Amino acid sequence: MAKRANGDGSITYLKSKGLYQGRVYVTTTSGVPKRVAVYGKTREEVREKMTALQAQDNQGIPTPDTNVNMADYLAYWLAAVVKVNRRPKTYQGYESVVRVHLIPGLGNRKLRTLRAADVRTWLARVATTCQCCANGWDKARKEPGCCAAGECCNTRLSRRMVQSIHAVLRNAIENAVREELILRNVAKLVQVPTPDYGTGKGLTVPQARLLLKSARADRLHALYVLALAMGMRRGELLGLHWSAIDLERGTLIVSSNLQRVDGALQLGPTKTASSLRTLPLPPLVVMALREHQERQAQERATAGDRWKDTGLVFTSRVGTAIEPDNLRRSWYPLRERLGLTLRFHDLRHTCVTLLLDLGVPPHIVRQIAGHSDIGVTMKVYAHASLDEQRKALGSLSERLA
Repeated sequence: MAKRANGDGSITYLKSKGLYQGRVYVTTTSGVPKRVAVYGKTREEVREKMTALQAQDNQGIPTPDTNVNMADYLAYWLAAVVKVNRRPKTYQGYESVVRVHLIPGLGNRKLRTLRAADVRTWLARVATTCQCCANGWDKARKEPGCCAAGECCNTRLSRRMVQSIHAVLRNAIENAVREELILRNVAKLVQVPTPDYGTGKGLTVPQARLLLKSARADRLHALYVLALAMGMRRGELLGLHWSAIDLERGTLIVSSNLQRVDGALQLGPTKTASSLRTLPLPPLVVMALREHQERQAQERATAGDRWKDTGLVFTSRVGTAIEPDNLRRSWYPLRERLGLTLRFHDLRHTCVTLLLDLGVPPHIVRQIAGHSDIGVTMKVYAHASLDEQRKALGSLSERLA
């Protein structure tokens, strides 16, 4: 037999495994030549894999030489990439998904050998698994009443959560592609069902007026005015400083966001770069803020030495920041008096919807709301009211008559 030339590689049959093994020298991601192995059921299959590796090497594409498993890689990605480059709240969410879902499900798989079929099968299993059964929630209760009692409650993850799990995995593997650890992102080849985004019910103009009237005596009356008239997010309202407000010029700068991260309240940047915005203050808001300023001065005098000067607009009775989840102590009684079932975030939705109903151009509404993209404004919020639909269809009918 003719001797193979250097670099051609070799193919041997592994009787113990019942597979053909091909070995060929290529340049790895570490920058050094290395002899890597590929396997197949036939000699032709192995030859094709070897030829593909050599073709990539000739094009200057390095071959991954890492043998790291997903658990170790995900830990590295969180510490070296996410924690350094993303906001604390984003890191907290990513870390939770990795710890609760990705590592238990895919942690033992090798990064370089993970296939799209593996991801697809695993995500399908995640979407259909009862979380009560998987996490032993009912079993941990003093008196089990569903899964541990033999009647599965079928508590499954929402479509939105499944999409989030897929997104975190996709982002992690994409970083491995950028670092030339692998050649392609297999998670991108997997599609997950698109969740239905609810936009809330919102309020009509009469309902919004009634809400503000009912909240008139509430110490956080100005907060509800800002939520309805300015469309600000909860974290933006609770992280608002007096230094960001100019009542004489009638302007307000949205530049901070109050959130609970890792068990502590943290004042961080706005949700997105587009959320950083300067807004003009209408007379209704200026009046409410002036009244709130006077009320806060009275509370400061009453608190005396107990007052903590944080510079925040909306605080507790001793000047400290308000826990975002504790806002319900004011909001829930207010909405119950009015017979409403709205979330606090629906006040922001009301502002955006009413602006669109008034015919305000979507790009102006986007700037007011601080949406990252006008597509968010139109897709999530632009739902014409029944009256507007009736008016539009009536106009068309008149032309057709």
